[in-house]
Amino acid sequence: MGRAPVILLCVGLLYQTSNAILMDKLADSKLCADAECSYALSMATALDDFSAPDCRFINIKKGQMIYVYSKLIPEEGAGVFWSGSVYSERYVDQMGIIGYFPATMVNETYQFKEETVSIPTTEMDFYCV
Repeated sequence: MGRAPVILLCVGLLYQTSNAILMDKLADSKLCADAECSYALSMATALDDFSAPDCRFINIKKGQMIYVYSKLIPEEGAGVFWSGSVYSERYVDQMGIIGYFPATMVNETYQFKEETVSIPTTEMDFYCV
């Protein structure tokens, strides 16, 4: 890779993060399949439609399949949120976008891994770009 592509990549990343907004933390820790939260924990099916209230969340439609990547460990009195990405041929434009949704809005249909790792959340978990 030459110097020009690397410089362009760095400028692009700086531009992206300069437009980012730090939102309130939803939890201090989360459960993941691995230490990087890069593997899906499970698949879930949306029980109802959910409209994202802000950019930390994703929209889901009733019946849609969702890859679940992490499960936030809620503070007392806080809602239970999971993060994931929709999977659907119909909503291909939304595939790959990871965001939060209420755990009560989905039915976990298949677990890829039963053992989980508890790790702290970071500010990056709650940035909106």
